[in-house]
Amino acid sequence: MTAGTAETSSSSSFDPETYESTHVHSVYEAIAPHFSSTRHKPWPLVADFLASLPPGSVGLDVGCGNGKYLAVNPSLWLMGSDRSANLVSLARENDGRGRRRQRLNEVTVADSLALPYRASSADFAISIAVLHHLSTRSRRRAAVRAILDCLRPGSGEDGRNGEGKAMLYVWALEQGSSRRGWDEDASQDQLVPWVTKAGTGKTHKESDSRKPENDTTWHRYYHLYRKGELEEDVQAVGGVVLHSGYEKDNWWAICTRGLEM
Repeated sequence: MTAGTAETSSSSSFDPETYESTHVHSVYEAIAPHFSSTRHKPWPLVADFLASLPPGSVGLDVGCGNGKYLAVNPSLWLMGSDRSANLVSLARENDGRGRRRQRLNEVTVADSLALPYRASSADFAISIAVLHHLSTRSRRRAAVRAILDCLRPGSGEDGRNGEGKAMLYVWALEQGSSRRGWDEDASQDQLVPWVTKAGTGKTHKESDSRKPENDTTWHRYYHLYRKGELEEDVQAVGGVVLHSGYEKDNWWAICTRGLEM
């Protein structure tokens, strides 16, 4: 199965909430156990970010999925949220090693555009492979703003002392060396298939073309970020980019809220 170009917001009849309900929320509710079984190992840069934080820091994992990052650094208090109730149920007991955790994780069902957290209260936040599921740029920027609003502002003359930081990760458009083969000439809006093998609960690889007739295919919406786009979105909502880069088909950024937020 190969990815296909998604409907874009240029259509006059396009309803982003309905579109995301069909091609994001409903999909992850349906595939949650299968998806979770393929998501165990934390990405190295995310693990490094979490390891760099002072003990006792309180943070948020926005779009936590199956909760694989919630127990990476036991010295932190990391609360998770996800739009998928089925993924939240899996995240609640995930100890990061595929086993049930003795102390249940603090997780809740929440939309990334309506986070249930107190403003200006978090020491840090992560949002890994989430923003690219929002189907318009205004919604993606609103989600970035919602995350930054939760961060604790800094103090001191430059406003940088003790400020909260967020790490954001998104799929890149520039994936010429990957099995997906996208590059700068590809459409930035894609429907990526997730295929479940009939009667097994297992999945084919996204690019597998040997799909039996009774297998089930769901199509997940992704916006592929071009170089510099994530940084533009952070800055557009008043945030400040501290570091950014590219890793294994993804763009990432570490950012803070701006002094005027």
